[in-house]
Amino acid sequence: MILGNGVDIAEIDRIERALAARHGERLRNRVFTQGEQEYCESRRKGRAQSYAARFAAKEATMKALGVGWGRHAGWLDIEVTRARGEAPRVVLHGAAAATAARLGMERFALSLTHAAGLSLAFVVAEGASAKR
Repeated sequence: MILGNGVDIAEIDRIERALAARHGERLRNRVFTQGEQEYCESRRKGRAQSYAARFAAKEATMKALGVGWGRHAGWLDIEVTRARGEAPRVVLHGAAAATAARLGMERFALSLTHAAGLSLAFVVAEGASAKR
């Protein structure tokens, strides 16, 4: 059963500028897990595109959870992982995992795409049935 969904779009050049700015390292460490940073940095020319897609995925996941950034879901509580040869997936930690469990959300389907300087993420949260 679908219990929530979310979509978000991020401008790749805006993310690239933010990461290159004076506060770029602080932003990177505040928003992206170590694993996400390692993956994005390995992409070389596509690194900004990968960061933008992950940023959009985190926002889309918060929307699927029905919460904004804060005590129910933090940036580092939502991680986008991608094993070699597999599609990217959402992994929840901490407050976001607790929020999903409370709502009966057991699985998250993630779709990422890039076009014309934009990265888009769509997330569908699934579970057996909604909890209150």
